[in-house]
Amino acid sequence: MSLEQSNKVSIRIRRLPKARDIPLPSRASDGASGVDLIACVQEDVTILPGDWKLIPTGIALEIPAGCEAQVRPRSGLALRYGVTTLNSPGTIDSDYRGEVGVILINHGRKPFVVKRGDRIAQLVFARVMEVEFEEVDRLDDSARGDGGFGHTGL
Repeated sequence: MSLEQSNKVSIRIRRLPKARDIPLPSRASDGASGVDLIACVQEDVTILPGDWKLIPTGIALEIPAGCEAQVRPRSGLALRYGVTTLNSPGTIDSDYRGEVGVILINHGRKPFVVKRGDRIAQLVFARVMEVEFEEVDRLDDSARGDGGFGHTGL
C-alpha cells in the first residue's frame, strides 16, 4: 500500500556563506524518513568520550507554521562509535531562523573526530498540533489508569 505524494511540503533553506561547499540536506534513499545534516566545521572537531560539542551545519531553515524539524541521531554513528545526538530528538521550531546546530555526544570509548562534510545527524519534519488546555477536576477513566514507568512489567 502506498500514500499519495500530497505529503510534500516546500521548505525554504538558506546556505550560509561558510557552507558554500557543503551539500544541502538530502535523503540517502527513496524510503528514508529524514534528510542527512552535514557538518560545517572549519577544522576537525574532536569529541572525547563522555564529552559533547555543538556542531554547525551552515544552513538556516524557514519551517512552515504548524510544523517542526526534529534533529535525530544517525544509527551508524551510534552503532560504530557510540556517538549520538544530545537532547534527542532536538526540536527546531517554525519561527527559528538561525543556523541549525547539532549537539553530538560521544558515549564511546575512543575520541570521535568530526570532519567538514561528515553526515552527523538526520532531520525529520513533522506536523505539530496546537493545543488548548481545559482544566477539569476529574479525567475520564482508562484501562491503564495512572500506571506509570514499568507498570507493564519486563
